[in-house]
Amino acid sequence: MASDYEGVPHCKLALIVAVLLDLLGVLSLLMGVFAPMEIQGKDFGDFLVYTGALLVILSMAGWVMWYSGNIEGLPSKNTLGGTVGDAVDRIARTLSRRIRVTRTHSSPT
Repeated sequence: MASDYEGVPHCKLALIVAVLLDLLGVLSLLMGVFAPMEIQGKDFGDFLVYTGALLVILSMAGWVMWYSGNIEGLPSKNTLGGTVGDAVDRIARTLSRRIRVTRTHSSPT
């Protein structure tokens, strides 16, 4: 039985950006916490901690883009048989009509 696993098929750039931002963010956080970052009497440790946290937060956008780009498409109506989708469409249409009729009859125009 052959595996159909293709690794990372889509959105490789978003994956690279997310991983790089994570690495830079964690490196900056660790340097800000553990390394003495004092230059001419001014401490830059807090700056590195905040910058690292911001980079890690920004990397989440890359992870979301990578993940959403790798989601396979939804099954078509033919594979679902069409009955579930049609039933949901009918229910939504019925509710929409009832809400619209209720609003038009209750409005004082």
